[in-house]
Amino acid sequence: MKSRCQALIRWPRWLASHVLVGLVRVYQYTLSPLLGPRCRFWPSCSAYAVEAIQVHGPLKGTWMAIKRILKCHPGSEGGMDPVPGGRSEALCREDDEGDHHACPRPPSTATRD
Repeated sequence: MKSRCQALIRWPRWLASHVLVGLVRVYQYTLSPLLGPRCRFWPSCSAYAVEAIQVHGPLKGTWMAIKRILKCHPGSEGGMDPVPGGRSEALCREDDEGDHHACPRPPSTATRD
């Protein structure tokens, strides 16, 4: 019975995530090719949105995607901005081994003596 209740609780989150990712995919396959490459960041804003929703869930992932889209404007320098805890962050860290400081670094957690 407990696993059935857990499944009922997880179902709305799963559905919301898939609907949101589906909407972004529709944008990627229909409008994005018409607009051409415009994003100033890696990964692109739509790829960031999909990954953020998949990694952090529909609420936090959507909020992260909105903040990212608001940063993507002509006055922004852009650059590498991976999803924290996602595949793009892992790729960025692997790439960082060859290119020093290519990825933004998290704040230091070292303590003072």
